[in-house]
Amino acid sequence: MGRDFPFDDCGRAFTCLPVENRQAPVEAVVCNLDCLLDIMSHRLGPGSPPGVWVCSTDMLLSVPTNPGISWDGFQGARVIALPGSMTYAQNHGVYLTDSQGFVLDIYYQGTKAEIQQCAKPDGRVPLVSGIAFFSVETAEHLLATHVSPPLDACTYMGLDSGARPVQLSLFFDILLCMARNVRREDFLVGRPPEMGQGDVDVADYLHGARAELWRELRDQPLTLAYVPDGSYSYMTNSASEFLHSLTFPGAPGAQIVHSQVEERQLLGTGSSVVSCLLEGPVQLGPGSVLQHCHLRGPIHIGTGCFVSGLDAAQSEALHGLELRDLILQGHHMQLHGSPGRAFTLTGRLDSWERQGTGTYLNMSWSEFFQKTGIRDWDLWDPDMPPTERCLLSARLFPVLHRSRALGPQDMLWMLDPQDDGGKALRAWRTSWRLSWEQLQQCLDRAATLASRRDLFFRQAQHKVRRVLEARQDLSLRPLIRAAVHEGCPGPLMATLDQVAAGAGDPGVAARALACVADVLGCMAEGRGGLRSGPAANPEWVQPFSYLECGDLAGGVEALAQERDKWLSRPALLVRAARHYEGAGQILIRQAVMSAQHFVSMEPVELPVPGQWVVAECPARVDFSGGWSDTPPLAYELGGAVLGLAVRVDGRRPIGARARRIPEPELRLAVGPQQDKMAMKIVCWSLDDLQDYCQPHAPGALLKAAFICAGIVSIHSKLPLSEQLLCTFGGGFELHTWSELPHGSGLGTSSILAGAALAALQRAAGRAVGTEALIHAVLHLEQVLTTGGGWQDQVGGLMPGIKVGRSRAQLPLKVEVEEITVPASFVQKLNDHLLLVYTGKTRLARNLLQDVLRSWYARLPDVVQNAHNLVQHTEACAEAFRQGSLPLLGQCLTSYWEQKKLMAPGCEPLAVRHMMDVLAPHVHGQSLAGAGGGGFLYLLTKEPRQKEALEAVLAKTEGLGNYSVHLVEVDTQGLSLKLLGTETST
Repeated sequence: MGRDFPFDDCGRAFTCLPVENRQAPVEAVVCNLDCLLDIMSHRLGPGSPPGVWVCSTDMLLSVPTNPGISWDGFQGARVIALPGSMTYAQNHGVYLTDSQGFVLDIYYQGTKAEIQQCAKPDGRVPLVSGIAFFSVETAEHLLATHVSPPLDACTYMGLDSGARPVQLSLFFDILLCMARNVRREDFLVGRPPEMGQGDVDVADYLHGARAELWRELRDQPLTLAYVPDGSYSYMTNSASEFLHSLTFPGAPGAQIVHSQVEERQLLGTGSSVVSCLLEGPVQLGPGSVLQHCHLRGPIHIGTGCFVSGLDAAQSEALHGLELRDLILQGHHMQLHGSPGRAFTLTGRLDSWERQGTGTYLNMSWSEFFQKTGIRDWDLWDPDMPPTERCLLSARLFPVLHRSRALGPQDMLWMLDPQDDGGKALRAWRTSWRLSWEQLQQCLDRAATLASRRDLFFRQAQHKVRRVLEARQDLSLRPLIRAAVHEGCPGPLMATLDQVAAGAGDPGVAARALACVADVLGCMAEGRGGLRSGPAANPEWVQPFSYLECGDLAGGVEALAQERDKWLSRPALLVRAARHYEGAGQILIRQAVMSAQHFVSMEPVELPVPGQWVVAECPARVDFSGGWSDTPPLAYELGGAVLGLAVRVDGRRPIGARARRIPEPELRLAVGPQQDKMAMKIVCWSLDDLQDYCQPHAPGALLKAAFICAGIVSIHSKLPLSEQLLCTFGGGFELHTWSELPHGSGLGTSSILAGAALAALQRAAGRAVGTEALIHAVLHLEQVLTTGGGWQDQVGGLMPGIKVGRSRAQLPLKVEVEEITVPASFVQKLNDHLLLVYTGKTRLARNLLQDVLRSWYARLPDVVQNAHNLVQHTEACAEAFRQGSLPLLGQCLTSYWEQKKLMAPGCEPLAVRHMMDVLAPHVHGQSLAGAGGGGFLYLLTKEPRQKEALEAVLAKTEGLGNYSVHLVEVDTQGLSLKLLGTETST
């Protein structure tokens, strides 16, 4: 049978193992070859000098992460040995070494005395484990032999010259001649165990080959590296041993790898399922293995079974049966150039050896003949000697029938022959049948691998649906990469389309669209420009309009139709990916709009025209939990942020004022201070308001505030002037200001939106509570299309120190808890808290896109970090309750590390330099908001350190345009002034 393996048509190297590498960048089944390459590359290889590694693929290995191999002073060749019992060694190879690790001899199936001589102090022996390393010098010596007769006959060059082939063993020819105790005379007349007993000519030929090896390699030292914590298992032809290597007898449940199983409770303890799709009730007994199968129940596979290569149609043959101790396999074949399928059935206890009486289906041949009616002349030619009549040579397996396709039933009937008048037996006899040996010559391994790939992606599509619909925190990005690399992105995108279109939850639909964007981005293979960017190409307006109107199915279908036009080159793929992320933003916006449920107001007396309503607000500083308030995290994970309302240099830097005016128009003004308006805009018509959803348009935030406050209806048929005159008898004037620089990180724009809404609503005769205002700002920012979370308005509109929280649910509701701190602690905090303006503008928009992409991909590090952000907030709140500055400093330091994990790139080099300079003087520090620039806030070790830190920074080169500012906790929050009276909200 040569090197064929009875349990995998692709051989031992490509036997799939029930293990999963969750850190792998690409999702794929793990073959024995993958494990061996990983062991060679990352465990045995590191630290070795230049040279050549040689590794067999006939064994299963386990090697610790650091095997402790020393390469100091290494020369020659080295073999890697793993421990085995003396009993195991009786049928295996084992090394004899001296105290310095030099190999003295190599025994194969040695005597008891020889094996005992090799034993280590722990009673185990170093097995020949299929791995060898040759230094450059030794490899050159070995390479030199390939042109010398008769060793040239080991290569195709020699064979093409007409030489007689020479079969040599790596271990018992090439390495054995380097072993110190081996004598030349014994070596020349010996033969490798793989050869068996050949004729005299072979012995003479081998004598010459070994003489050449001895001449070239004898002087090369051979040492052994023993890995006592490793394990070795040769992959024999024993089905029992094979099943043992793929199952987990002590495990509480089944090992399910790259498989989708509808009824997991039916899988027995210690069993394994690899790359399968199991629909309906499929029962699997303890210690049994399923690989590469698509089965539809009801099916009962009992203990001790291995089933591989069946599809859904063929699985019907298993209905009504219970398999026990059987090996059932489907095979892809080529018969005279035509593709076909064959099915083999053998027993777990059957022997694949040629010697001995043998069994079939775990029974003697005579018992099998009596049970089935098959006769020995059905299986073997009459002139075949009885000694050669074995399982390997028996023509048992139908490969072609004249009138129908073959299936597992053409073998399974043998288990329980029915009283059918011999119909099954006649069908079997009239089929063209092959023996196992003949079958091996017809296997189509390319078709086998292609079939396994197709099934892998079929089960993967079920996985995608399950992960998304069950809202699991499992990353699909490795699977997306696999589909793209294997040329199968189309079916995956079709599945994502179906999930998005059928989702009743906008969060599920948005994540599905984000996954489509990932597929498109992966197809671009790193070319085509940046993933983050605009998503307003006119070609995508129609699909977006369906989504805006709530027609999810229509929108997804229109997106897919448009997508098909953008697949031809990387630049188009990346742009299409951006627009899919834009579509996801529409769904996020609709989810966040649910916060409107919690916006309520009460009518109050309408101020007289001309009277200003002035809203003033502090800024905010976030101490923990930022990013968890950002949709979709805020409603998929649940958010918790601890923030402080703060005055900067004694001032409340953010504000808005509004008043009614007789003219039916809207006058808008934006400035750096209340009395210094830099930009003024007048809106006379609804057309003047149409750019309210373009964040960079002049006065867009103020225009959105009028719309969200319900003062103006942008879609009304009534002109602007008529709307204003009918409801208010005139127009409005609205001014906003911020004394903080753009991109400060102190929550300016959201707090400004809250101030504008508060002033406008009061000027329009409505009173809005602060909690309602928090939700109103969420709504406004979605209308404005800037997105964003709720922490800024919680931090700046609510007074003091508090924790805002949102639960993992829709509608999105924010609840705020005020944190009680020890007496006089607020003053202590004021003395130790400082702001440093870094001179760098934040890049929050690209940061936001990157974070949302990572969250929707459910990258494990990002998911874990998001959970940590929420948990850390509760620890930070406790530090405030204790009034401990050192603990708060630790919170800040941890928080900054969490922000950097969430948004890599949010720490510019100049800022890092500044933080390093300040580190000795502070308990902790962090950039405000999302990072990237703006304000740095510090908790100093000593009180009132403004001048001292200014001096430290002044001595530091390369910091740019920085400034240091005093900061103190604001205990008032949003305040409203009207007609000379002041009220706090």
